[in-house]
Amino acid sequence: MIEARTDVVGSLLRPPELLDARERFARGELTPPEFKRIEDAAVDAALRLQEEAGLDVVTDGEMRRLSFQSQMTEAVDGFGEWDLDAFLWGEWHGDEVGDLAVERPPLAVVEKLRRKRFLSAEELTYARGRTDRVLKVTLPSPSLFSSFWDPERSADAYPSLEAFLGDVAEILREEVDELVRLGATYIQIDAPHYPMLLDPRYRDFYASRGWPAERWIELGTELDNLVFGDHPQVTFGFHLCRGNQASRWLVEGGYDWLGEQLFPRVRAQRLLLEYDDARSGSFEPLLAVPEDKLVVLGLVTTKTGRHETVEELSRRLEEASAFVPLDRLALSPQCGFATSILGNALSPDDQRAKLETIVETANAVWG
Repeated sequence: MIEARTDVVGSLLRPPELLDARERFARGELTPPEFKRIEDAAVDAALRLQEEAGLDVVTDGEMRRLSFQSQMTEAVDGFGEWDLDAFLWGEWHGDEVGDLAVERPPLAVVEKLRRKRFLSAEELTYARGRTDRVLKVTLPSPSLFSSFWDPERSADAYPSLEAFLGDVAEILREEVDELVRLGATYIQIDAPHYPMLLDPRYRDFYASRGWPAERWIELGTELDNLVFGDHPQVTFGFHLCRGNQASRWLVEGGYDWLGEQLFPRVRAQRLLLEYDDARSGSFEPLLAVPEDKLVVLGLVTTKTGRHETVEELSRRLEEASAFVPLDRLALSPQCGFATSILGNALSPDDQRAKLETIVETANAVWG
């Protein structure tokens, strides 16, 4: 297992030139080679930023993605029509940027899923030769795509939600196999939908699909574990948060009963848990983390430009160590800086300062 004390969840702020290039490419004003050169340059800059900050673990910043889970719908046929709102719908809350309601679009898987290409092989093969740090690749949890199954419109392709998610999980399992073949050593499953169960409205949504909360967690983690497969030489991470888009969040509440259900079930070695403010509750639920897992505490917020201090973060780590020993803890941001191309409301300088503070804190705490 990778025991790195500093980690990142995945995404970084997209540079303006990349966002502009995306729009120009969509309008047909850039050729694929021209666009790829701009995309590659953004990945190079993301790797350089993380290395200069001193992080043990780096990602490609998810520069090639519309949203953290969009590579699935881009690489696989059968999902029907979708756009960015497929990943943004919900009642969002923002202390500094205000609330925002995004209506759920009429999503529906309409055909049997068929992979056109691997989701993240390009991300790995490009970045692996451009860094000497531990390179992490992130993938979405299979059950994150449950909103694409509609009881009426999807019935011809998949008579049940379980059948649909089984195919999603199989595609992701094959993705993991390919990433491992290409040399991946650290793969993370992003699963922000589980904490949504803290909100009665989301519990009702899943129940309307025939999956009460406890059954939903049981099915979801069974599929997550299927995706992990049997790769003892690879470290797997598992990320939980409460929504993160444009500096807004979806739900609040401590891990408590959710942790008791999830932490022992999922076969990941590193649990990356959002803990940047009071919405996440106390550290007491960490008592449910098995002794063979390391907890990466997301104490540094990506939602605002507030600069945390080494003293503040060190104190929080000490508090958490009452429930999980310090040698089984690590430090990271609470989530990505740009879960989609929208990005959060902070500057590149804020982003750099936060990454540097994570490293400074780790040096002070662990040496």
